[in-house]
Amino acid sequence: MPKSTEYEARLPDQTGRIPYDADDDAVWRDLVARQLPEVRRHMSKPYLDGLTKLDLPRDRVPQCVDVSRKLTEATGWRVAPVPALIPFGRFFAMLAERTFPAASFIRKRKHFDYIEEPDIFHEIFGHTPLLTDPRFAAFSEAIGKAGVRAAAEDCAWLIRLYWFSIEFGLTVEAGARKGLGSGLASSIAELQWAVTDDTPERRPFDVIDMLRTPYRIDILQPVYFVIHDLDELFAAAKRDLLADIRTARARGLHAPKFPAKAAS
Repeated sequence: MPKSTEYEARLPDQTGRIPYDADDDAVWRDLVARQLPEVRRHMSKPYLDGLTKLDLPRDRVPQCVDVSRKLTEATGWRVAPVPALIPFGRFFAMLAERTFPAASFIRKRKHFDYIEEPDIFHEIFGHTPLLTDPRFAAFSEAIGKAGVRAAAEDCAWLIRLYWFSIEFGLTVEAGARKGLGSGLASSIAELQWAVTDDTPERRPFDVIDMLRTPYRIDILQPVYFVIHDLDELFAAAKRDLLADIRTARARGLHAPKFPAKAAS
């Protein structure tokens, strides 16, 4: 995440609702209208099924309390509004408690095409559909529980597994490459790049390889991992991820495929 931001957290009222204004709602409406055709074309079935279950409003910013009600019915999860920038420790602790931290602001019109920090469009439109699926919900919870147990210096290693799966994972359906992660679902440029462009490298799913692969948040990803069999991802929730981190640390990071500045 960026070190600083011009955005501030939007605080909910006593009912848990945030008073988004007409400009906010218009940005949400236009983002959804632009993204939906690409999502339907390039995203995977688990994501699309979840999007149908949530039935998010298209003309206004959703409220976390409303999304939480549907998530709780499906998997026992909920969404809680937070500032855009939270430390790894808090992020993992919330996942461990089956709570997804959602940045409470929505991007300004001048950042319509790209915003470095996550906003509520990325969080709700991107992340919450997969959390309606018990298998993905369990995987996210397992990442959180591993993060709670991890030493502070290990958190940056663990987050790479989440990054290359829940954020930017790919899968294959009927022989066609499909987007799986939230960072793809919420970005028209990244989704097209990841699925249709021949430039990025695409590697098979491998936990240790993922942990060893550095990334940057401010560029189109040069490397994606393709999870051909989603059961492999779900099985990773039962691994000793802290032992995997020790293995990855012993082998060291791969050389980054981008300039070293801002590596994570």
